[in-house]
Amino acid sequence: MNNWKIFFKNKSDKIRIIITVVFLFIIFIFFTKFLLYVESRDGVAFQDPVHKLNNAIDLNVYIFIIIYLSIITGFIGLVKYPDLLIKAVQTYILMVIFRTIFMFLLPLNPPPGTIDLNDPFIFILGTGQKITKDLFFSGHVSTLFILFLSAKNKILKYIFLISTILVGLMVIIQKNHYTIDVLAAPFVVYSAWKIVSKINLQERSIKK
Repeated sequence: MNNWKIFFKNKSDKIRIIITVVFLFIIFIFFTKFLLYVESRDGVAFQDPVHKLNNAIDLNVYIFIIIYLSIITGFIGLVKYPDLLIKAVQTYILMVIFRTIFMFLLPLNPPPGTIDLNDPFIFILGTGQKITKDLFFSGHVSTLFILFLSAKNKILKYIFLISTILVGLMVIIQKNHYTIDVLAAPFVVYSAWKIVSKINLQERSIKK
């Protein structure tokens, strides 16, 4: 709590957190509607050479146990560090913007033989229907990689990195995502993280 008290003493930080929360709300509303649009389009499906190695295996339970345990753990770990928490949220927002652009420009159909990825959060609080075409690039892998980048604790960093790799492998095995979707996610997230870091650094240097 002391970190938050110090944080809120700075007017610019107050403004930054308000803007971040507002943008998060706006992007959430927009993205849920955008997913419905993506789902209504016909896209392209292609043969993934990695998918040819096996039939799809239902790993939904394991995927979402790892994802939601990681998110809860990540939030608990970051809540003591307001600056890092805001940076992680801002990176998430930019990542979603990148996903929106890529999905708009590159409409894809689910890989042949896929087993649906049943995300309870998206279904209950988001679109209210099954989403299968939010493919390029993997949002779940991206979210876990953001936790890895933002984690302060070294042990948590390793845990989130392992979680990212495991979920990446599982969504490929379940054929929810093409291999390129998974491989692209960390690179895009790292770019978003660097952009957010640079913007925040520039804002601080201007205010000084």
